[in-house]
Amino acid sequence: MAMASLARRKGNLLASSSRLLKYCSLSPSRGFAASGSDDNDVVVIGGGPGGYVAAIKAAQLGLKTTCIEKRGTLGGTCLNVGCIPSKALLHSSHMYHEAKHAFASHGVKVSSVEVDLPAMLGQKDKAVANLTKGIEGLFKKNKVNYVKGYGKFISPTEISVDTTEGENVVVKGKNIIIATGSDVKNLPGITIDEEKIVSSTGALSLKEIPKRLVVIGAGYIGLEMGSVWGRLGSEVTVVEFGPDIVPAMDGEVRKQFHRALEKQKMKFMLKTKVVGVDTSGNGVKLTLEPAAGGEQTTLETDVVLVSAGRVPFTSGLDLDKIGVETDKMGRIPVNEKFATNVPGVHAIGDVIPGPMLAHKAEEDGVACVEFIAGKHGHVDYDLVPGVVYTHPEVASVGKTEEQVKALGVDYRVGKFPFLANSRAKAIDDAEGIVKILAEKETDRILGVHIMAPNAGELIHEAVLALQYGASSEDIARTCHAHPTMSEALKEAAMATYDKPIHI
Repeated sequence: MAMASLARRKGNLLASSSRLLKYCSLSPSRGFAASGSDDNDVVVIGGGPGGYVAAIKAAQLGLKTTCIEKRGTLGGTCLNVGCIPSKALLHSSHMYHEAKHAFASHGVKVSSVEVDLPAMLGQKDKAVANLTKGIEGLFKKNKVNYVKGYGKFISPTEISVDTTEGENVVVKGKNIIIATGSDVKNLPGITIDEEKIVSSTGALSLKEIPKRLVVIGAGYIGLEMGSVWGRLGSEVTVVEFGPDIVPAMDGEVRKQFHRALEKQKMKFMLKTKVVGVDTSGNGVKLTLEPAAGGEQTTLETDVVLVSAGRVPFTSGLDLDKIGVETDKMGRIPVNEKFATNVPGVHAIGDVIPGPMLAHKAEEDGVACVEFIAGKHGHVDYDLVPGVVYTHPEVASVGKTEEQVKALGVDYRVGKFPFLANSRAKAIDDAEGIVKILAEKETDRILGVHIMAPNAGELIHEAVLALQYGASSEDIARTCHAHPTMSEALKEAAMATYDKPIHI
């Protein structure tokens, strides 16, 4: 029997104890009179995942819409120098690694395997180019006006744009949406030159495979890009200030993930900080010391990837000119309707509090324009899935075990290893686990964590289950095709409320 209805009497346990969005005190909304026939209902500054999705949705709702993007190509960081190109290289490098290390065990013999780096990078660039053109096509289809240039506020209803053609135009709109995304977080004393010391952008276009690569920061991006170059032959060392890799990850799953990366010869220096950088020689010499202070050591490498996080990008918008507030981290506080403290000005995506994820920005964009159009928008930030696209992948949604404990909730844990999954064994790719956390009294699912090949695809069954308040028994009693990797999720659900079958 499904237990979801029982859970509701205790309220929503998934509600975060501190809201990701700051609620501002807003003066009553006021409209701005159109000063000409060319005024827009919505103007979006930024053409990334949040911005272009918001623009398309606004147009679909019948609002006259213009999108301003300084890059000259749509898709933002994600499509141009982030999610998409990195996944292209992750896939290409995985194919090379499999050909070199796994094909023979499957009875596929190859005489030699070589990396053609220019061709690999070319495939990545082709994927990016096709997708950016695809978004332009969607703009035309939905009648979104596209202005290429750098925009800044003149007033809450006017944006001055220095176009890529060297002209200046003023774009007017009744509602402005700030969707300018985020930028690489710089570290004191380290200058990124995109040659010896690179950001994630430079790491996507290295001219040759470095013999040694040091990654500063053990988050999603650093581990993914470290995996790419590690598979292609680099000796990868990850330097992390904190005591753990990917600190937001469930602790038990993180330990298994850490071991998996070490088996791939990725080295880790935790609780370590970089205090000096010397690029005067052929390579880079880093001076390191314990995070708590202590004896210094040196580490020599060919390339350094700075991957210490990202910060909101609002530079040059002249927010102060119109009085838009920002917090100490540079984020723009908004209310539940994505409105800033300035009437008519909204913000979404990486520039507001919350996870800096492309899919979160897309949800923000849709909800924001729905509110503008007089409809009801909604984003549940507790149910935004996160994925690390290494191999194996790690995906999660909902609460970690540490968070559930902190809430003081009585809970059960169900786990199932992929070593006992028939499909994983058949393809000889069985490293990983599914872990489910459920409230003890009601069996309502609180969190799901998956480490496995294609975990990023498997997680969405869990997202849907949490969205509709499902119990672990609900998943366990749902028929899953055999043989599939998704059966591991079913078995973990069985282990949560009762007992699994295959272990």
